[in-house]
Amino acid sequence: MRSRDALGGYFAGAVAARTGDEMSGPALLLAGFAVTGSSSQASLLLAGSTVAAAVGGPVLGALLDRAARPGRLLGCALALYGAGLLLVLAGLGRVPLSAVVLTAVAAGLLAPALSGGWTAQLPRVAPATALPRANALDAMTFGTAALAGPALAGLTAGALNAPTAVVVSAALIALAAPAAWRLPEAVGRAEGDDRGPRRLPADLLAGARCVLRTPALARATFASVVCCAAQGMLTACVPLLGERAFGGAGQGAFLLACTALSALAANAVLARAPLALAPAALVRAAALVQALALALAATGHPALLITAALLIGLGEGPQLTALFAIRHREAPERLRGQVFTTGASLKLTGFALGAAVAGATAARSLPGTLLLAAAVALLGTPAYHRRGRDRKRP
Repeated sequence: MRSRDALGGYFAGAVAARTGDEMSGPALLLAGFAVTGSSSQASLLLAGSTVAAAVGGPVLGALLDRAARPGRLLGCALALYGAGLLLVLAGLGRVPLSAVVLTAVAAGLLAPALSGGWTAQLPRVAPATALPRANALDAMTFGTAALAGPALAGLTAGALNAPTAVVVSAALIALAAPAAWRLPEAVGRAEGDDRGPRRLPADLLAGARCVLRTPALARATFASVVCCAAQGMLTACVPLLGERAFGGAGQGAFLLACTALSALAANAVLARAPLALAPAALVRAAALVQALALALAATGHPALLITAALLIGLGEGPQLTALFAIRHREAPERLRGQVFTTGASLKLTGFALGAAVAGATAARSLPGTLLLAAAVALLGTPAYHRRGRDRKRP
């Protein structure tokens, strides 16, 4: 069950699903704009699918924890998510926009399956001795998807059309479903041992308590969420940065590509030569690097902006690897899915809130907004100076 083939299937499915997910956002925006002619209406589709993850993540995690074959549930979630994207596309221009947005919200409930839900299955295919390297490789799939997804959406929309880009993103997500279906079963759990629907609220409460009351998990989650909020603020500033520093709003996307490429490269190095730093220390150092980089970006100088984007990736990539290591180490087997999907949901919510704040303030003061983002990221650093240290377990 923990063979090289199983691990290869895990990573192949992760890359396909996460690339399709990263592609779906830009594709929905482009398709919505092409059909409605309104950027504000198009952005509602993306907002709807993103905000729903905050609710869907913990529930999906609880169901994965209760399933004897979590991979099969994960595969079904991926297939339904892809089908939901196609339903959104089918409804554009044919039914009221409110109904289309509600469909996007329903599809977005399943989005954490591609992030936390998938990563929670990693210990079932990777031996304990190989888990640190597998964590770094898993984090690399996010960087690969962040680079390839938007580029593939733009190329498909340009060569064919925007609706086709949505279809391709849904196909990539569905393509990963067979790999999820073949993931190993939960050890020691018999088929049908789901504890009944009445226990679901209790299971959700147990998962939330685990995240909040386990010191290492609570601190790592807090640090990752505030850093994600800062990243959302930067993303909202990208069009203005591109316009003022590079002569065009669209050029600002180059900064996000630099960040994704840098994060991917950093995790590639970690996969081959892990740092001597403990995961907790790496989370703290990564938050500090991102804070300093955002402060550097506030200068607005083109060369310094590119440097800042690269530095943010150097912090973001290793922080994700360290976060996974802490979750795998601290999460009980019976709550592993919830810990990962709840964490993913909180990060998505943090990103959305950060983007919303920056959207309201960037036009008034772009440097001030970036400095605020730096201050937000800096909050992740003192999280580890609280009383008590992380437990060190094999």
